[in-house]
Amino acid sequence: MSSYSENPFASSHSLDANPFDDPAPSQADAGRLEAIRQREADLERRERELSERAEQLKHHGKNNWPFFFPLIYHDISVEIPEASRPLITRLYQLWLVLLGTLILNMIACIFILIAGSLDGGRDVGASIGYLFIIPLTSFLLWYRQVPIYNGYMKEQALYYYFYFFFCGFHLLFSVYMIIGVPSTGSAGLIQTIQMFSNQHWVAAILGLLATIGWILQGLGNAFYYRQIYAHHTVAGHNLEKAKTELASHGAKAYFTRG
Repeated sequence: MSSYSENPFASSHSLDANPFDDPAPSQADAGRLEAIRQREADLERRERELSERAEQLKHHGKNNWPFFFPLIYHDISVEIPEASRPLITRLYQLWLVLLGTLILNMIACIFILIAGSLDGGRDVGASIGYLFIIPLTSFLLWYRQVPIYNGYMKEQALYYYFYFFFCGFHLLFSVYMIIGVPSTGSAGLIQTIQMFSNQHWVAAILGLLATIGWILQGLGNAFYYRQIYAHHTVAGHNLEKAKTELASHGAKAYFTRG
């Protein structure tokens, strides 16, 4: 008879339990929630960075370099990832050393001409040409517009190959200028030694300073060339990746900022 006295609608669950409560989160759910929180934090950080960049552009304008006649936007602290800023800053400083060296080189060639060098006229002409051509081409071809600045900003393989080619050519040109063959527009070693030998002190000292400038920027660029090559290797950049990026983005994308 006892079986008939049992309530068929009775539940083994406690009446205190709320059936509408959320179930206890599992380990997988906790992992998903943490991933969502991480993505939200990344989005907030990215939004802050974009806001800061927009504010920077608002205050300083789209183009800010060179300061006396802005043609392009150039801001290492805004466009380059924090870990890479010291390297890009050093490369920019080396470019400034190159510019100063070219000015010194031209002045030295003028004094070499005044000192009576038979090839002085050709040296002055070539040195003036270098002063107008080399800063522009080096800035565009191995520093800012195409290669390494954009390489570290966008982290795309093709930029690194542009840099290796054009900076490699620049390193060879630096060696050529250090040697200082007469009539080539360089007040390098050969010209400087000749000026010291003939006791043309002003031309000799200016030539020495120009030679030191060529050596400093050449060695500096060679040092960072190796560092950048190591970074390029660790990052997994290769020719196949460069070809894929070119096919995906198109050639025009490599000559624009952002």
